[in-house]
Amino acid sequence: MTELLADINPETLRQLPKVAGAYILLIELSADLALRNKRFAGAILRQGTYFYCGSANGPGGIAARVKRHCRLDKKPHWHVDELTIGIGRVVAALVVPGGCECDLRMALAAVKGINAPIAGFGSSDCISCPAHLLVAESHAAGVAAMVDASNVSA
Repeated sequence: MTELLADINPETLRQLPKVAGAYILLIELSADLALRNKRFAGAILRQGTYFYCGSANGPGGIAARVKRHCRLDKKPHWHVDELTIGIGRVVAALVVPGGCECDLRMALAAVKGINAPIAGFGSSDCISCPAHLLVAESHAAGVAAMVDASNVSA
């Protein structure tokens, strides 16, 4: 069952499903971020509202992956970790058991004012998506897009 977590806190994180599927993170950057990953080094993500579409098919499923993304004390592993360590914070999540991250990205990208700020970011293992990181023109547009995506994937 698709679930929109409009508020990320220890209680809502405990309720996440421990199954395989896909998710969208709504991430707020409180300041501009200069990326350091060798592939994207020097690229700047402007302060604002971002989406990251991901999948979780390993042990612990969606629960383990989303909880990890919400932790501040982690060793960087995925592209999105640059956003969630330091000045970025996961403020909401949409989880879709059995879902596909590419379908979620496509639903978000169809919304006016949502676009990919950096080609290839978060989608290095994907042959069909230009990026799995998207940016919204405003926080309100980001929240509305998450609600729309939850209706599409339900």
